[in-house]
Amino acid sequence: MPGQIVIGVAIAVTVVAVGVHLAMSFLHVAPSNTVSREHSEAIGDYIYPELEQNWKLFAPNPLQQNVAVSARAEVRTPDGGTAVTSWTNLTAQDGAAIRHNPLPSHSQQNQLRRAWEFYAGSHDTKEQPIGVRGQLSEQYVRRMVAHRFGSEHEGGTVERIQVRAATTPVAPPSWSEEKIDLKTVYRVLPWWTVTSDDLPGRKTADGTALSERQPRGGQTKESNR
Repeated sequence: MPGQIVIGVAIAVTVVAVGVHLAMSFLHVAPSNTVSREHSEAIGDYIYPELEQNWKLFAPNPLQQNVAVSARAEVRTPDGGTAVTSWTNLTAQDGAAIRHNPLPSHSQQNQLRRAWEFYAGSHDTKEQPIGVRGQLSEQYVRRMVAHRFGSEHEGGTVERIQVRAATTPVAPPSWSEEKIDLKTVYRVLPWWTVTSDDLPGRKTADGTALSERQPRGGQTKESNR
């Protein structure tokens, strides 16, 4: 009898868990309705980030381009000067972590990509944010890059960062008559000052938080490419 009770409880818990998962997944991908709107926060907390569903592969016009997001930093060197680091391909880092990994992290697969889509969809051609979402997307991308670089990068203290996206169309199959330009297009964002909020607890050499510093008016004498 005790064994039957344990088995029964285990089955009941499993059925409930599966039911909840299916219900949450259905409400997440289903068209907006009264239930999904009423419980949108709870559904989002359950789905993101590990259980996110993305349907671009099945869209009428699937994504046909490769986007590589890179970043570089302006650092304060030990002698008090400044230097600009080389570009770091963040997309390639995620790809290397995923490749040959039977259980890749969902964050490594989607976090950077979704962050860039969030930014690109909430800014105009002059890199001006569109509403509050645009401002949030800048903060999100900046903090993501700042955490990847850390407070020290390539021998200096990170003070500012710059992000670049390289978009390359995917070549059509050999049997297709479609003709497209395969040239890589670069989108280079302005320099962003790293604040103390981006790296909690971090202070400059003179003891002040980076957020208290004003960005320098001039930009480094180096091209964006």
